[in-house]
Amino acid sequence: MSVLRKNSSKIHGRVSLKHLYIGKQHLQNKQEEPQERPLLIFQFSQNKRMGSVGVQIVCVALGVLGLIGVIVCCAVPRWKVSSFTGSNIVTAQSSQEGLWTTCVVQSTGQQQCKNYDSLLVLPSDVQAARALTIISCMISCLSLLILFCGADFTTCVQNEDAKPKISLVSGVGLLLAGILVIIPVSWSAHNVVRDFNNPLIAAGQKKELGACIFVGWGAGVLLLLAGGLLCCFSRPQSGSSGGTAKYYSNNASAPGKNYV
Repeated sequence: MSVLRKNSSKIHGRVSLKHLYIGKQHLQNKQEEPQERPLLIFQFSQNKRMGSVGVQIVCVALGVLGLIGVIVCCAVPRWKVSSFTGSNIVTAQSSQEGLWTTCVVQSTGQQQCKNYDSLLVLPSDVQAARALTIISCMISCLSLLILFCGADFTTCVQNEDAKPKISLVSGVGLLLAGILVIIPVSWSAHNVVRDFNNPLIAAGQKKELGACIFVGWGAGVLLLLAGGLLCCFSRPQSGSSGGTAKYYSNNASAPGKNYV
């Protein structure tokens, strides 16, 4: 029995020493080997941010172009121009009407403009167009400033959760500005077409659509497109903020595991 006990103790000692040696060798190999990195790292938040940056840059460009169109539409007196149809063959001079002035252009290139005498004698569509185009310019400028403050390519706002909300407010403002500029332009175009087709109006008094009507339509479409893109791609995140999804290789060791 004593011999068996001695043999068993020797065997257990050899086994324990063997395990200890294997554990130390494995630990040394682990320390010598470079730490394995994840094979695939999908950073969903960064990809989404890069996409929103591109959309916001496009929306800024569209908004600036739309704002320029609204300013041109408001300032240039080309809403209504003379119509040379029927018996009206006198083309030596033509008249142009805008929101603030009416001009007479000679065939030689000379132009004479005159401000409207009184606001109260103006038609209702011109009075409404004055107010709506100015409001549209103000809202467009304010929306673009808000977009610059809350955009992902600027650092004016450090809170990442508040940036989508700010961009959403800017998108709503651009949508409103586009609607406000389309309403007076369409109203004036309707009145011009109605008077042109009215047989009771003399041919010399008929007008045609000026260039500012089409510029206003184009500016309104650009503002609506910019606002729609911002509203679609700048929605606030619901729930917890998205993190990064990491996929490790099969032989990658779990963090925090100790080897003996």
